[in-house]
Amino acid sequence: MKTNEILRAQIFDIIKKQMMSNDPPETKQTFERLNRLGYSEQDAKMYIGQCVAVELFNLLKYKKPFDEHRYITNLKKLPKEPFD
Repeated sequence: MKTNEILRAQIFDIIKKQMMSNDPPETKQTFERLNRLGYSEQDAKMYIGQCVAVELFNLLKYKKPFDEHRYITNLKKLPKEPFD
């Protein structure tokens, strides 16, 4: 499947804003943890982006609000892919 560069840029922007505002703090903590584990900045953002995408999918497809608990749980599981 070809990557949608516009969507990727928007997801990376969400991650950047979360890290700058430290809201939730787990986003920045996860980014730093993945870097310490040897993942590049790009790869760390790609992993975090998977968690963002789960929330966007649920918002758009099921009209469900952002689930911060699920998001943080998925962040803590990285680099394991989020399936929740």
